[in-house]
Order: sequence, then C-alpha cells, then structure tokens
Amino acid sequence: MIYLRPANERGHANHGWLDTWHTFSFANYYDPNYMGVSALRVINDDTVDPGAGFGTHGHQDMEIISYVLSGALEHKDSMGFGTVIRPGEVQRMSAGTGVTHSEYNASDSEPVNFLQIWITPNQYGVEPGYEQKAFHDELNGQLRLVASADGRDGSLSIHQDAELYACRLKDAEQVEYAADKDRTQYIHIARGNVILNENALSHGDGIAVQQEASICITANGEAEVLLFNLP
Repeated sequence: MIYLRPANERGHANHGWLDTWHTFSFANYYDPNYMGVSALRVINDDTVDPGAGFGTHGHQDMEIISYVLSGALEHKDSMGFGTVIRPGEVQRMSAGTGVTHSEYNASDSEPVNFLQIWITPNQYGVEPGYEQKAFHDELNGQLRLVASADGRDGSLSIHQDAELYACRLKDAEQVEYAADKDRTQYIHIARGNVILNENALSHGDGIAVQQEASICITANGEAEVLLFNLP
C-alpha cells in the first residue's frame, strides 16, 4: 500500500525572513489527518534569509535532526555546542529533559535551506545530547544510513527504533530498498524528481509505504531523497 502526501497540500507560511513548508501539522498549521507517520512527527522544509534565524527557544523529549540542503546553518545550544552545518552533514539533538538552542543562517549573503525533522523518542527524560557527522560523498548513488537506534555504520544515534537513510542521485540512477512488511517506510523528496514504484514524485512530495516487499527509486534528473524506516 502506498499513500501520497503531495507537496502542494502541505502547510505553508512565509514570515518574510522564513519561508516554511510543513509536511505534518506544526505551529499554526493543523490537519488532524496529518499528525505524522509512526514515530515521525515533523518534516519542515525551511528557507531562512541571510543573517536571520530562530532565536533561543526550548525543546523537551524529542529527537531533532537537521539536514542542510544548501547554504550553512549555525547552531548554538545550552549544552555548550556551537557548530555550523553544511550540505552533506547531519545533526542530531536529543532534547530529553530539556534543552535550549538557536539556529541562524551562517551567511550574510546567501539563504540556507534545510529540513528540520522531529522523531518522537521511545525513552523520555533522557539526558540531552548532541551529534553532528559528515557523510558527503557517501550519500552519492546509495541509500546511506545516517541515523539509527544503535548508531551502527557510523550513523547518528537516536532514542527510537527508527532508521533514516539519505541519498543523492544523478539522472537515471536507481536505488532499491528491501522493505520490512511489518514496518512503515516514509520517503521525502528533498530535491528534484524521481519515480518510486511507478509513482512520479517531485520536490516536497512524500510517500508512505506499508506492506510492500521493495522500494525502487529512480532519479529523473539530479535528486536527493530521505527514507525513514519506522516502527
């Protein structure tokens, strides 16, 4: 079974400095039919103007993943971490018992486009934590595991029985994923156009897959894809 989440049906807000699209209910956008998929709660596609950003604010009991598509994102938090995240790098912040942080465009001249992803944890009240890793060429032409419960294969570790794969494809390149029929897969098209099991998808589209034996993704031009394997 395959369920399409069209990009143009997502929630949208333009705050001047921030242009944001919400795959699932978030902030002032609410749709009871789109509250997330399994443990995946948020995918926000954010474009932030040069020099602008999100001031210091708090989170609790959430696994937050930032995935930069273009530009550079500056992060600072109450745990003492201050970093810049660029394309090919992935950040994980476990909010746990509580953490504050800020996110700003690190450039004074170019916008930053990034995906902010929230995954509900399977453990509450954990000590807050932070990781950032670079994958770069490892994303090219293959589904690279970038986050998992056990941090295997050099992936970021999250407090949930979930996996996140990322992939960059050239035109006509193809990848396949052997799906577990007892789990749910959610695929988000971060950039470009693809064919997924005969379904044509474009930037911003999402698709939930259940009880399928395999997932085949073929790029139509250059594309970037995230695949979530969820409980």
